[in-house]
Amino acid sequence: MKISGTLGFLGYGNMGAAILDGLLHAGAVEASQVLVHDPDAERSALAKAHGATLLSTSELLAAQSDTLVLAVKPQIMGEALTALKPGFSDVTGVISIAAGITIEFIQRHLGNSARVVRAMPNTPALVHCGMTGLAAAPNATGDDMRSARTLFEAVGKVEIVTEPQLDAVTAISGSGPAYAFYLAEKMTTAGVAEGLDEDVALRLAKQTLLGAGKLLAESGETPAALRAKVTSKGGTTAAAIETFESRGLADTIQVGVAAAAKRARALAKEL
Repeated sequence: MKISGTLGFLGYGNMGAAILDGLLHAGAVEASQVLVHDPDAERSALAKAHGATLLSTSELLAAQSDTLVLAVKPQIMGEALTALKPGFSDVTGVISIAAGITIEFIQRHLGNSARVVRAMPNTPALVHCGMTGLAAAPNATGDDMRSARTLFEAVGKVEIVTEPQLDAVTAISGSGPAYAFYLAEKMTTAGVAEGLDEDVALRLAKQTLLGAGKLLAESGETPAALRAKVTSKGGTTAAAIETFESRGLADTIQVGVAAAAKRARALAKEL
């Protein structure tokens, strides 16, 4: 599917740039359709280099965008929405990638008739391997959701959820890359302790996580089934898994994910 009409980006940080790069690569949008407002000169220069048209104010951006991506930091979202409101009309669909900013918050600033889709992407979108959860306002149209899907499928996979479920999405896939990075970090440290050079241990950890993720994604088998296949009774893998379980790793992961989800819910109340 191609994006129809103009596509505006309010803010052009790493995620906005990744989305546009994916869309251009997929042929889902032409650079001539893209509008950007970002007060940062460096980010604006990058947007211009990607072929986007720069607009001097957020009000102009809102007035000229058929679909508007809100990609500013959550802490300044209220101020940003107030600034673009004079140029906003209900013909514009809104997609927000700001963590913790609820649909109600956006509609409170832009009007209850604003058609909003919230997105929770993650950083692997930067290498077109992201995971994004999407939740739509009750008045969002099928076209609004198709546009949002097109945006995020250009940089990875998409799951449709309800807005309350976005907190769990944040805890699993939004924060999840950090869990994988943490595991790679600790595997590397453990490898060094067992006598490997650090660079060798890191390469082993990185490729192992990459390969395991690819196998999990493409095999059609469950994580438990794949784990069982490499866990021979009395073998090396079994020794590690038994140690993980005896040390309470499973409970620690569950409690950690719950803490991330709880924090996501709290952030929405703080903004």
